[in-house]
Amino acid sequence: MSTPFPFAAVVGQDDLRLALLLNAVSPAVGGVLVRGEKGTAKSTAVRALSALMPGVDVVSGCRFSCDPDSPDPDCPDGPHAPGAFASRPARMVELPVGASEDRLVGALDIERALAEGVKAFEPGLLADAHRGILYVDEVNLLHDHLVDLLLDAAAMGASYVEREGVSVRHAARFLLVGTMNPEEGELRPQLLDRFGLTVEVAASREPDQRVEVVRRRLAYDDDPAGFAARWADEESAVRARITAARELLPSVRLGDGALRQIAATCAAFEVDGMRADIVMARTATALAAWAGRTEVLAEDVRQAALLALPHRRRRNPFDAPG
Repeated sequence: MSTPFPFAAVVGQDDLRLALLLNAVSPAVGGVLVRGEKGTAKSTAVRALSALMPGVDVVSGCRFSCDPDSPDPDCPDGPHAPGAFASRPARMVELPVGASEDRLVGALDIERALAEGVKAFEPGLLADAHRGILYVDEVNLLHDHLVDLLLDAAAMGASYVEREGVSVRHAARFLLVGTMNPEEGELRPQLLDRFGLTVEVAASREPDQRVEVVRRRLAYDDDPAGFAARWADEESAVRARITAARELLPSVRLGDGALRQIAATCAAFEVDGMRADIVMARTATALAAWAGRTEVLAEDVRQAALLALPHRRRRNPFDAPG
């Protein structure tokens, strides 16, 4: 297995790194859509994050990565009796642009189901990504139907497959990350709204920062393992901070003042529906946990708005894309 570029070694791109980390702390935020020109470390940062995700305990032999402490009662491989479990790193699963629906959600053997009365189900990528990261590069080039299925699963935390009256359900909770180059086409507004956060990335125009990007990339290409070893302490610190923030998250209080600030901000942006308010509340809570606090502050709400609202503002029909 190749050594990923260290997350802590990514130069600049503060908003991108923060959005990814907040979703690592609280996947309920709803994922990240990263928009930007090619060569701006979009894919590098996403792949680097996977190495920082805390490991998971899974029921031994379960193809759907059930948690041994609270197995999914509807797991197709269940029911699971208390017993053996295994520990493994969190997975990062990549969804290719040309994937089929069966590859994404899984395939049901109808003939066997009807003949033998058993639900013969082959898990798809949504099952593989459960309790990990699902990464979609060039999400704007993915068929709209697949994007709908993907976002439905991300919102509900479960995937449903139904064929000829036979249905299967399994848990599918994952950190969803999509990247896209707007020059290659836009996502429909309805799909944009389904991503919790959106980040715009661009190459730095500061010569010193560009020099540092090249220096680190060349050093990594020359000796990936050695370069990663030099950043091991910083990586361990970020990993520990993610774990601590996850543990603190249930204790974070979102007071009425912060809720009113969120509602007023969303109303001022004239966003449609209530999804923006909910995403902002979850993002502000994750920001407080990331900072090691149990109270959401006004600054958390302001930072959440910068990440959750730009792609949801009501657009003028004559606005330029993006």
